[in-house]
Amino acid sequence: MLKLGGMEDELDSLEVHPPGDLEWLGVAGAAESHLETYGGRVHVDWDPSAKVTAFGPLSYFIHFLKTSGLWDEWVELCPLRFTSNNAPSKQKILGTVLLSILAGHKRYAHITTVRSDKVLPELLGIEGLASEDSVRRAFTHASDEELTLWLDRCMNTVFEPLLSEPWVLDVDATVKTLYGKQEEARIGYNPMKPGRPSHVYHAYCIARLRMLLNVDVQAGNQIASEYAHAGLWGWLDARPREQWPAMLRGDIAWGTEKTMCECEARGLPFLFKLRQTEGVVKHLVELSRRREWRFAGGGWRAVTSELQLQGWTKKRRVVVLRRPLPEQSVGCETETPSGQKVLAGMAVLPKTQRLFEYAVLVTSLPEEDVLTVAQQYRDRGDAENIFDELKNQWAWTGFTTHDLKRSQLMARIVALVFNWWSLWVRLAVPGRHTEAVTSRPALVYGVAKRTTHGNQSRVTITSCHGKAEVIAKLLDNVNRFLLRFTAAAEQLNRKQRWARLVRIILREFFPKRAQEEAPLLC
Repeated sequence: MLKLGGMEDELDSLEVHPPGDLEWLGVAGAAESHLETYGGRVHVDWDPSAKVTAFGPLSYFIHFLKTSGLWDEWVELCPLRFTSNNAPSKQKILGTVLLSILAGHKRYAHITTVRSDKVLPELLGIEGLASEDSVRRAFTHASDEELTLWLDRCMNTVFEPLLSEPWVLDVDATVKTLYGKQEEARIGYNPMKPGRPSHVYHAYCIARLRMLLNVDVQAGNQIASEYAHAGLWGWLDARPREQWPAMLRGDIAWGTEKTMCECEARGLPFLFKLRQTEGVVKHLVELSRRREWRFAGGGWRAVTSELQLQGWTKKRRVVVLRRPLPEQSVGCETETPSGQKVLAGMAVLPKTQRLFEYAVLVTSLPEEDVLTVAQQYRDRGDAENIFDELKNQWAWTGFTTHDLKRSQLMARIVALVFNWWSLWVRLAVPGRHTEAVTSRPALVYGVAKRTTHGNQSRVTITSCHGKAEVIAKLLDNVNRFLLRFTAAAEQLNRKQRWARLVRIILREFFPKRAQEEAPLLC
C-alpha cells in the first residue's frame, strides 16, 4: 500500500465547520472567500445588513393595499392586544403573516426564510418581521368571537360592493388531510388519503369571480351539508335581501330535503344534483322510455319532470340529463367520454340495450329551459378550481396548529389574502382569473434593493422572469392608474373609494357602471 506520509492524517483532520466559524450566522457577515467556478475564480462576501428583498414586485401590491385601504382596515380592526413590552405589535404580526402567505409559504417554520427582508416591512410601515413562534402564539388567547367578527368585517369589505349585482352563490366542501394530533381531527370521507384523519372546509364563493365569501373549518367526519347550514343561513339572514344571491348552487351533498326546505322557506332559488338512490333510479327507468329528450349541450340530452321521493314534503321539478356511453359490457365499470369512471349502477339500460350516463338536477327555477339549467350546473364545476388553487398553490394545506381555533383563523386569513391578490392580479391582467402558479413567479419574485439619498427612497427591481420587460410595463401601467385614481377619488371615504375601485377591477361584470369610471382607465 502506498503511504502518503502525514497527508492522510491531515485530510482526515479537516473539518467543514471548525469551532468558532458558525458565530457569524447570528452576528455579522461571513469573511470574504472565493469560489472556483467554470467561469473562473469568484470572490464572495456577505452583507446581511443590505436593504434587499427577494419579492420586489410586491411593492406595487403594497401600493394597491394603501390605495384601497384594505391593509389599514385589517390592522385597525384586529383584536390583538399585548401587555408585554417585548411583545411584537399587531402590525408586525399581520405584516409577517401577509408576506409569508404571498410568498407561497405553507408552514409557520417557513417564516424564518423571509425574516431578514429589509425592504417590504418598511414599505408596510413596520420595523422588521416577527418570528415564527410569535406568529404561532399571537392568536392563542384572543377570543373566538372577536376573531370571527374581525375577519367577517374584513371579508365583507372586499365583496360587499359586488352583491348589489345579480350573482350566484356556490357552496361546496373540501378535505384537508392531517398527520398530527389536532383538535377535531376525525376520520371521515377522504378520497385522497382514505383512513387518515382530516378537517373539512365548508366554503361559500361568488360564482365566476373565484372569490371566497367565507370558510368554516369543522371535524373531518362533518362533511355533510347539514353541518354547513348554521354558517350559511346565519350569513345570509344577517344580510339585507337586496344582497342575496339570485340562486344557491351545490352538488349532490346539498340535494337534501332539509336544504331545499330551508331555501323554500326563504324564497331562495336553488339548483342541486340528486344522488341516484333507488327512488331516483326508478324514475329514470320510467323517463328512459320517453321520446321528448331535448338538446342540453355538452353531448347531453335532457327532459324535465316532477319527482317526490320518500321523505320529501312536496313534488319538485327535476331536469334529467343523459348522454350515451361507449359500448361496454353490462355490469362492468365504464368511462365517460371525458375519461371519468362511472359505475354501471349509475346508468340505466333501456330496451335499446344502449348504455347511458344519467344526472338528475333538482331546481326551483321553473322558467328556465333545460339547456340553461344544464349549463348553469356545469358552471358550478369552477368551484372545484378554487379548492385546487387554494390547497395546492396557497396555504390551505398548511399553517396547522393543535387547536381548531387557529386552524380556522389561518384558513380565513388565507382566503382573505387570496381575494386581495386575485383582485390585484385582475387589475394587472384584466378580464380573467390568473392562478398563483402563474402570477406569483411574475408578480412576486424579483430581487429589489432600496436606497435612500437626499430624503428620497428608491427601490430598484431586477426580475429573472423571461417576460420581465412585459411585467415591468404591466406594473407601471397599474401604478399610473392607482395614482390617477387616488387623485380623482380624494373626496371619497375609504368605503366609497374601495367600492369604486373594485367595480373598475371587475368592470367586465359591471358593464353599465364601468362607463362612469372609464376616464380613469385612460
